[in-house]
Amino acid sequence: MKAIMYRDAGGPDVLRLVDRDLPAPGPGEVRVRVAVSGVNPTDWQTRSRAAHPRPFSEVTPHLDGAGTIDAVGEGIDRSRVGQRVWLFLAAAGRPTGTAAEFTVVPAERAVPLPDEVGFDVGASLGVPALTAHRALTVAEDGPRRLRPGALDGRVVLAAGGAGAVGHAVIQLARWAGATVISTVSSPEKARLATAARAHHVLNYREGDPAAEIRKIAPDGVDIVAEVALGTNLALDLAVLRTRGTISAYANDGGKPVELDVRQSMVLNARLQFLVLYTAGPEAHAAAVDDVAAAARDGALPVGEEYGLPLLRFPLDRTADAHRAVENGAVGKVLVDVTS
Repeated sequence: MKAIMYRDAGGPDVLRLVDRDLPAPGPGEVRVRVAVSGVNPTDWQTRSRAAHPRPFSEVTPHLDGAGTIDAVGEGIDRSRVGQRVWLFLAAAGRPTGTAAEFTVVPAERAVPLPDEVGFDVGASLGVPALTAHRALTVAEDGPRRLRPGALDGRVVLAAGGAGAVGHAVIQLARWAGATVISTVSSPEKARLATAARAHHVLNYREGDPAAEIRKIAPDGVDIVAEVALGTNLALDLAVLRTRGTISAYANDGGKPVELDVRQSMVLNARLQFLVLYTAGPEAHAAAVDDVAAAARDGALPVGEEYGLPLLRFPLDRTADAHRAVENGAVGKVLVDVTS
């Protein structure tokens, strides 16, 4: 089979297209013929600073993808052969990510994908949708699970609504019944956040965004899903309701975080940091179930018309796909692996 691999940390040029033997699934594992591989910032970040000493002599990157199970290991029901699936955390603690024609993963990381949901959607779930779910379910007063109606009466602020996680926050929050506000930095990104079905979209670089958000939510925002904490924290605290939650999943731009401790105390604010790797099995299982349900309901579409443009690369140009993500491409970067 064809696969992308790297042996050493570095830039995109360390990625190589190679021929490898077809992997065999072990006990509790499935083998998936990958159709589409999704690229996330964590993929290039892991590649660029791979640990030394590394636990694997070579690594095939990418956490997310979608395809069809073609073989199962001991202990897995053979009826899963032929099942369409989406993959998450494929390369987490393992050398076998989705940038290959076939990959082997633990069976629970291959989630059934309904026939009516395309592989592009499947490959775009994983990191973005599971992160969005975590951001929306860590508030002190819940909910811990998402379903239609779970966020009725809540106001969610999706910072950076044109990004992959911000896009998923908008979609999942809408599906769960929240009023969704999104902040963006340009008219083009505003168009995308609107296409994702945010109720209100504001350019945070114009006017007084805090005042505009307070007009929409006089009592304040319940949950902020934050992508650039250092840049946006002052705004977040200005619009947060008492006992509200700021869910920080990134600090884009790298600006240092300056926290007004007294203001945060008076608000009884919760500042929740999150990353999928260490969220724990219960959070993973809940997120997977809820995201799968949202996908079945058609709540997580992708593509330009739904606010998340798709940028496609063939497998032999995976390095270019990484460059696109590193350079801040707007949209979801996908690698077409097999037809």
